[in-house]
Amino acid sequence: MGGIRTAGDLVARMQLSRKMRLKEAKEYVADKLKISVDELADEVIMNELRRDLDIGDVYAGMGEQARGIEAKFRIASLLDVDINSVQRFLKKTKWQ
Repeated sequence: MGGIRTAGDLVARMQLSRKMRLKEAKEYVADKLKISVDELADEVIMNELRRDLDIGDVYAGMGEQARGIEAKFRIASLLDVDINSVQRFLKKTKWQ
């Protein structure tokens, strides 16, 4: 998988945060995104899905796509995972 071009960044996040094996992480992410595991590696499908879900893409900043902390908030919610920068932002701004 090619990182943000596909779902590699999302799969890696699950591997690191939940200590999932690669296959388990791919299945989890695919389930949350409501696509097949094979579609995770399809750059065209993932580009469209990332834009539809507004979770950032390679070309973030060109238009209205989420980027930075905004994309991380959406990813944290979508994958039901804590992201340190999101938690620090919430704590610092007292949004909870």
